[in-house]
Amino acid sequence: MEIDGQCHCGRVTYRAEIDPAKVSICHCTDCQRLTGSPYRVTVLCSAEQIRLTGAKPKIYPKKGDNGRTRFQHFCEACGSPLFSSGEGGADDWGIRWGSIRQRGELKPARQIWCRSAAPWIDEIGTLPGRPAD
Repeated sequence: MEIDGQCHCGRVTYRAEIDPAKVSICHCTDCQRLTGSPYRVTVLCSAEQIRLTGAKPKIYPKKGDNGRTRFQHFCEACGSPLFSSGEGGADDWGIRWGSIRQRGELKPARQIWCRSAAPWIDEIGTLPGRPAD
């Protein structure tokens, strides 16, 4: 599936060819801290599948709970998280779901680091909701 995306301010843009079956949710504490959210949704792919079409993102290296270094790619102007890459090689990239224009078409297929999941995560569907504020 071909996708495109950008950061919040539109400075960093990209196009990518991805497999929609490779969408995952990560509950690790690093993803929680980096997003300010209970989890992060990512599309896994290889570096060759991503083509930057705008400004280059800034990169921040972070050693994960598993001991491997992950490189966090984000817009230096607005701070939007865009990609991650790491020591695992060319196939060890992730595109951040929130930056993808076609995100409504991408449903997570798996979850990882579930032991760090917020204890209330399975109860979200029971909360009252409003379509907009």
